[in-house]
Parts: sequence; structure tokens; C-alpha cells
Amino acid sequence: MPRRLRLRRGSQLIELSFAIFVLLFLMLGMIEFGYYFFVKHSMQGAAREGCRTAIVPSADSTAVTKAVAASLNAAGLNTSSITLDSKYTMSLTPSNWTSMSSGGSITLELDASWSAFGVRPLSQFRKDTGDKTIKAITVMRKE
Repeated sequence: MPRRLRLRRGSQLIELSFAIFVLLFLMLGMIEFGYYFFVKHSMQGAAREGCRTAIVPSADSTAVTKAVAASLNAAGLNTSSITLDSKYTMSLTPSNWTSMSSGGSITLELDASWSAFGVRPLSQFRKDTGDKTIKAITVMRKE
């Protein structure tokens, strides 16, 4: 075996070990960010559905909660199509939105903790323990 080939033996394995480490983190990051954007988009759609339900003159808080829960359930993020899971916090402002006159703004805010969702592969490697909050806010005018 020529001397030149003997000196280079094993270098490909070392290069692969460095490259596979970087590629693994890139792949895990893509999975986590993709799932985050799916959750964020689904929550934003649920907030929009709830706010759309709230702007109707005959709406009540039960109908709004059902609309939000059904939208999240359709995305696979809620266990029930009638009530919200404990990981979600929903608030409607103003507090007297059912009795307000038409033309006023109604804001629906839906919050959830990112740690409450399952797919988070990079969380195993992070040192920060601070929890992130996902927010979805929709504003519509009362009919």
C-alpha cells in the first residue's frame, strides 16, 4: 500500500463524525421550529374562529369556547371539541363584550405554554429552563 494512502486512512470517519453532529442538530432544529409554527398557526386559526363566533350579537362565552376548542381539536392539539385543555388560557376583552353595541372591537387572546406540547427534540440540549409562551391574538368588530 502506498505511503500516501496509509497516512489518510481514517480521516473520512473523523470528518463524518463532525458533519453528522452538525446535521443532527440542524435536523432536530427543523423539526422543532416546524412544529412550533404549526402550533402557532393552529392557535391563530382557533383564535380567529372564536373571535368570529364572539362578534355575532347572539354569542355567549360557551359558544366561543366551543369554537376555539373545535378548531384546536381539528388540528389535533386539544382532546375535546367542547372544552379547552388546561394548557390553554383564553381571554376576551372587553369584559362586557356580550352587551356592547355593534362596531366595538372584541379581542380574543389565546395563550399556551410551549412546554405543554410534545415534540421538542432540542429541549434535551438546552440549559435555559425558562418556559416560552405561544400567543394568538385576534381583533374583530362586533356586528
